[in-house]
Amino acid sequence: MSKQLHKLSAREVATLTKPGRHSDGGGLYLNVTASGARSWVFMWKLAGKRREMGLGSLRDVPLAKARQRAAVAREMLVDGLDPLAARDRPKAMTFGEAADALIENMSGSWRNEKHRAQWKMTLTVYCEPLRSKPVAEIGTEDVLKVLQPLWTAKPETASRLRGRIERVLDFARARGQRSGENPARWRGHLDALLPKRARLTRGHHAALPFDEVPAFMASLREREGIAPRALEFAILTAARSGEALGAKWEEFDLDARVWTVPATRMKASRVHRVPLSERAVEILRQMAQAQLSEFVFPGLKRNRSLSGMALEMVLRRMKVDVTVHGFRSAFRDWAGERTHFPREIAEAALAHLVGDAVERAYRRGDALEKRRKLMEAWARFLEPKAGATIVPLERRAVKE
Repeated sequence: MSKQLHKLSAREVATLTKPGRHSDGGGLYLNVTASGARSWVFMWKLAGKRREMGLGSLRDVPLAKARQRAAVAREMLVDGLDPLAARDRPKAMTFGEAADALIENMSGSWRNEKHRAQWKMTLTVYCEPLRSKPVAEIGTEDVLKVLQPLWTAKPETASRLRGRIERVLDFARARGQRSGENPARWRGHLDALLPKRARLTRGHHAALPFDEVPAFMASLREREGIAPRALEFAILTAARSGEALGAKWEEFDLDARVWTVPATRMKASRVHRVPLSERAVEILRQMAQAQLSEFVFPGLKRNRSLSGMALEMVLRRMKVDVTVHGFRSAFRDWAGERTHFPREIAEAALAHLVGDAVERAYRRGDALEKRRKLMEAWARFLEPKAGATIVPLERRAVKE
């Protein structure tokens, strides 16, 4: 590598046409090909072997810029670094850059903008102390500083945040930006440093004990209107309120007594078939007599479904301090304690994913007929008993 620098003038660079490599000194050469193409090359020796690296064409990289790039390469050599390896190494990402890239990559798999906004908020607001830090340098203490202030105050938020940080760090590792263990991993790592998630992060919904639901149904059936029928239908089918309220006539085959909820309306983004009991079909036929829109349970606004608040108001008027979602918990408790149906059948009735991905791949059917027997048994259990009364209850939290 020549020690003399800046041997070429700007005029020479502009007018050189002779094929070959013309030295500017310090390992920088202007390479002119037989076809007349001109580009910059930096050359050096490593372990006795000559190495070279292109610095760009003369059209894109003028003389001054080429000299700057050559100077950076020489500094690397002084520090014992390989300029070619450093150039090919991915640019170091910050945690914020990795988080934003992950969100962008995942956005196509999310059903709505709200999900994207939740990820963006948690990885921006809560992770503000991490965003400017190189993702390769994030360690356990960094993760704990973010999680600990939230862990007991906002356990559900903290748990989701931990999972999202873990995803960002896994994403960075897959992009070659990290190595080693993931400091946000729960099992075998953070579970030894933070309180158990089971005590903090499981959602709870106030519910009636299942033995009291038949009496509630007796009182509910006496009430007239769309909202009481929608609530009764949701309880009979063990559906989420949004699934029941958003039901459209096109989703039903009343002759086959099957309700097919499209994947776009399901939490797990999978089609869910619901076997309908006789009472559920009876409710649908009642609603069909006064069909006002494409929705089975229409709201007051044109072509809009009934709102979830309408169901909550039914419960308030009945002075029953429970949530609509809590009836799914009552169904699950009843199925587990009073029937012999397998656990996976009850979970499938709730549209919960059962088993890992491999197990689900082998279980291709949805056990519709087995679930039909379960839902018919549930409907018989709910059938109002003579003389039943409903007593207002204190709120009791149960797991979904």
